[in-house]
Amino acid sequence: MPTCIINLILRYFKIKIMWRLNRVPHKAARAAYSLEEFRVKRREQEKALRQARRDRQLVSKRLLVNEDEGQQEVTMDTCSYEKDVVSLFHKLQHSGPEREAHLKTLTKSLRDPSAQLVFIKQENSIHMLVGLLTGPNTLFRLQSVRCLHELSHSPHPSVAAACLPATPYLLTYLSGQSTRFTVLCLYTLGNLCPDSDVREKLLAQGVIPALASCIENQKHNMAVVEAVGFTLSQLLQTKDAAEKIIPLVLASSLPSHLLAVLTPDQNFSVGPAIECAWCLHYLTSSGKDNGALLACGALLRCSSLLVSLGGAVAQGNKEEGLELLLCPLLRCVGNLLSSCTPDVADACLSDVGLVVALCALLQAYVKTRPSLAREISWVLNNLTAQSNLFCSALMTFHLVPSLIQLLPFSQGINTMILRVLANVAHKKKEFCIQLAEIGLLSSLFATLKMAEREVVTLSLDILFMLLTSGSQVVEDFVKEGGISLLETLQYHSEGDVKRRATYLLESHLLSSSSQRTVNIPQCCSSNL
Repeated sequence: MPTCIINLILRYFKIKIMWRLNRVPHKAARAAYSLEEFRVKRREQEKALRQARRDRQLVSKRLLVNEDEGQQEVTMDTCSYEKDVVSLFHKLQHSGPEREAHLKTLTKSLRDPSAQLVFIKQENSIHMLVGLLTGPNTLFRLQSVRCLHELSHSPHPSVAAACLPATPYLLTYLSGQSTRFTVLCLYTLGNLCPDSDVREKLLAQGVIPALASCIENQKHNMAVVEAVGFTLSQLLQTKDAAEKIIPLVLASSLPSHLLAVLTPDQNFSVGPAIECAWCLHYLTSSGKDNGALLACGALLRCSSLLVSLGGAVAQGNKEEGLELLLCPLLRCVGNLLSSCTPDVADACLSDVGLVVALCALLQAYVKTRPSLAREISWVLNNLTAQSNLFCSALMTFHLVPSLIQLLPFSQGINTMILRVLANVAHKKKEFCIQLAEIGLLSSLFATLKMAEREVVTLSLDILFMLLTSGSQVVEDFVKEGGISLLETLQYHSEGDVKRRATYLLESHLLSSSSQRTVNIPQCCSSNL
């Protein structure tokens, strides 16, 4: 086979694998300068990613490993699987001492996708499993739900639709006492609900109240709480969630139960917290009014957990998979900040430790997880755009120098850092003088030479605020060769960059008589 064809095949599978590894592939794009443009751009990207996820069948499914079997694998080939399920189906029609063993073997056989299709084509095969599921024998009930769980993991849409007769019983058993059985029912429902027909049936059968009741009754059982979070997140990711599911969730007790899992106390568990945080992220980014979530204390609860995690990371404690929790928490806080007024934000967030935590997380992940660092700097932007308190905290705790050091980083990180610094400079003239004294002015010489237009535009806006704060800043800028740099931008750029450079030269550097000022818009908060 020609080398070029091999390379194309490898590239295709590499892209496909990467898509599947990224279960929730939504990363922040470079922010547009105006608030409305930023939001429109963000919505378009989110829409494209959701469509890509649906088109590529990237809905996440989970397969629970049977602890009794460990990691043993069945060695039969596909043909053996298909013949086996037919034989087992007929044997299970009759009662006898070997029925449990037949069910266990059927569970293993149903791990093969081809065998799954063969099984559902057998007349009354699902009804047979439902009969065992609702019967008096506890072992039969457990094995039958395992068979249904294997079927729910199938890549074939027809298999999910075939499992419809079992859904009301799976919902009923969520109130059961057995943790293993309840968890199996939950993950089976979570695997099935991405199918539109199954989802419609589940909503009609009351899946949202059932999940709310389940997490309320089992709030101290972290395995069940994690499974509820998974099933709910599957529902919230579907294309009709905003219209049909999210209003039901917000009207239920689920948000308060999800937030309770995020309390950093002795019962805190990372796995359930990850699932519940992603559910809250889907709620805050749905475009619906976040007033109900703010009333539940979502902003305070998520930010408090971020403060705790930031302190732990600052001490060198980077638990594996911690970024899976940090990402949805950051997005929840950022989205809630962009949807509330400054007064509400200040009332919900009185602990300036959040700024310290965000800066600690930023330093910890900027090199190893640049996409996560971009999320952190985005939240820092939304926080400082809303509050004088947090801008003052950046200065008081001497956190700005560490932010200035991040300006050489690309992938949108420097853009967000410049927005944060612009927010600080916009608040007070004294802040501008302090920013210039601690090295921002000299750092702007580097960012003004960068190729990215948005970086240059933001740098010019910050430069304007610094130059208008005092004559000493102007003198320092001129001494460092600032005029020649602006002249270069004036003659080799166009649009906003050229206009800004021209104005600074003519109004503040080359014409000492001009005292005009212009209003530079405050860096906007944004919604992910």
